[in-house]
Amino acid sequence: MADDRARQAGWEFTDDRGSTATGPGTPPRVVAYVRAGAALWEYGIRPVAVYGSGHDSARADPAKLGGLDPREAAYLGGGADITAEVLRELRPDVVVDVTYDGKSAYALAEDAVEQAGVPVVALGVGGGAPLRTILGRFAELAAAFGAPAPPADGELAAAEAELRELAAGAGTAGVVALSPGGPEQVHLARPETWPELRHLADLGVRTPDPGPGPGVNWRTTDWDQALEAVGGAGVLLADARANAVPLAELAGVPAWQQLARTAQVLPWNPELPPAPGAYAQFLRAVAAALRAPGPAAG
Repeated sequence: MADDRARQAGWEFTDDRGSTATGPGTPPRVVAYVRAGAALWEYGIRPVAVYGSGHDSARADPAKLGGLDPREAAYLGGGADITAEVLRELRPDVVVDVTYDGKSAYALAEDAVEQAGVPVVALGVGGGAPLRTILGRFAELAAAFGAPAPPADGELAAAEAELRELAAGAGTAGVVALSPGGPEQVHLARPETWPELRHLADLGVRTPDPGPGPGVNWRTTDWDQALEAVGGAGVLLADARANAVPLAELAGVPAWQQLARTAQVLPWNPELPPAPGAYAQFLRAVAAALRAPGPAAG
């Protein structure tokens, strides 16, 4: 009886494109981009299915799943391949995606969703928004969906305080994020375009800019130039997604080996679930690396 009353309550939410979606009851049946689905999972909202981006294959990328249990949420492959028929079979009340430009859903085949008659909610995760704002919007969405209770913010606040205190005495040790492109090239993250890297800077962590060059979010260059640009970093955040080149394939790259010998190397998911627990874990890992600098890549 209580569940029936909850389903009758309905929900309404205006997303970061200014589009308002409504549904008949809470919790809704959700299909979500895997990053958004992993965030909702932390709030107790269980998507019936998730999908990847154009970078993803037919199998779910483990780096993107967060705490989401793939045995309980079907993986549909890339969002561009989702058909109206698939959505009709799943009977979702809403599709949840992210947006980088505030205009369009990132990973979704929106024409298929329109044909299926399912509302879409897209929340901003672009570099222009503060990390706390991004997390707050996902918390609001989870609440609208009838989440049992928001995750305790204290874990994230404690991780922020720890890192802030540590960074104040960390000297010149800096944090650099990168995505290996193979033996010939590497993509160096421009910290001002990544909310979590800007958040590190706000907490006092030094996040060196990789220097001029093509690319808005990344500077793509060769390894020798990367060594020259960021060779003094104390921590390297290495893209661990399936579309990034594995670090094991860089064994014959001298510049990478020099970087790895002098810095702590941490796996990094540039698409962390926008929820407090996931980011608390990220901040704690960075703090641990700054506390004990040294090679970790082998």
